[in-house]
Amino acid sequence: MKPKILTTLKTYSWPAFMSDTFAGMTVALVAIPLSLAIAIASGADPGKGLITAIVAGFLVSLLGGSRVQIGGPTGAFIVVVFGVVAAHGYDGLVLATFMAGVILIAAGLLRAGNLISFVPEAVVNGFTIGIAIIIATSQLSDLFGLTVQHLPAEFFAKLSALWGGRETFTPHAFAIGLATMVLIVVLRRIAPKFPGLIVAVGVTSAAAALLNLPVDTIGSRFGALPSQLPMPHVPNFSVDRVVELLPSAFVIAFLAGVESLLSAMVADRMTGGSYRRNAEVLAQGFANIGSSLFGGMPATGAIARTATNVNAGGKTPVAGMVHAVTILLAMMLAAPLAGYLAMPALAGLLLLTAWNMSEPHKWRSYLSMRKADLALMLITLVLTVVADLTIAIGVGVSLGLAIRLQRRHVPPADWEEPHR
Repeated sequence: MKPKILTTLKTYSWPAFMSDTFAGMTVALVAIPLSLAIAIASGADPGKGLITAIVAGFLVSLLGGSRVQIGGPTGAFIVVVFGVVAAHGYDGLVLATFMAGVILIAAGLLRAGNLISFVPEAVVNGFTIGIAIIIATSQLSDLFGLTVQHLPAEFFAKLSALWGGRETFTPHAFAIGLATMVLIVVLRRIAPKFPGLIVAVGVTSAAAALLNLPVDTIGSRFGALPSQLPMPHVPNFSVDRVVELLPSAFVIAFLAGVESLLSAMVADRMTGGSYRRNAEVLAQGFANIGSSLFGGMPATGAIARTATNVNAGGKTPVAGMVHAVTILLAMMLAAPLAGYLAMPALAGLLLLTAWNMSEPHKWRSYLSMRKADLALMLITLVLTVVADLTIAIGVGVSLGLAIRLQRRHVPPADWEEPHR
């Protein structure tokens, strides 16, 4: 369970540091707009996303079991975070995140990271696609510039509210959102190693400001972003509050564990490395506790940002630490500029994130799955969208284990590489 950084520093060199520094700064430029957008979609202030990326991102790299893992807020948490904030307030989310960190540390010490292979891939695919659908739906209001007084959390009620507000459609907002998505796709095609996310969001937001278009911005909706980290403090808790938030804490811990190990697995396949599962789970625990102490959100390994790190030349955990320090410097020096980022631009960014999360290149292959696995995936997907993520994970994992018991001769899951 030794952190990977202790291994890599034994043979560390100046060229490796230069490579890590470039990669870390590149990933930071990708992480800044994503962290802001994920926090907003989660029902939190945008600054909370930056705090999470800084604190959790640094701790994941410092203590983790992967050479190139990048930690921070991810789209997978949007649904559960939004639900916890709506039901228990933001202080409830902070406490649930702290509790999830404790659960993850206990899981790491008990070497529960080895159990990842027994979580059915169909369940992970099902709730990931379900989360992607919910994220996409939640961004339609900002993308189309709709004025909806109250946007319900329940899926079909939300669709009804969006349809009811269709007459408030704002062409300027839609143009900004669409232009952002087109720019991101084009930049990703012609310069895949270039941090096109922040360029696309920055260019379209600047156009909206220069043309004085009537679209919401981060500043107009949320006010000024923080320019420094807050002082750490332990969340307020009581026995009743802990019991009330325990189910949410377990869901956060489960998602953080699964996503981080999947991300580390993807990184290993890209680099030929070998990550330490239980060290990674422990790091996620400390990262979530650290994030909660600073008032941040849940965090995990981010697959897209980790892949960006590898492609940009990241060699060791130092790259992830540089990424966190770069975001901190950007927050201290350029927080006022982030206030001009247009909400439709961030909505376009999150819509593409949701599309990538759903892994459309794999849809056709699902039709050739075993009928039981396909049914398991669809049940988990539907429950995620129309019921609750806690119920979806509970039912999906239970059914998956029952199917595995029925197929005792079948070896544990051999995960396919996710590309989200």
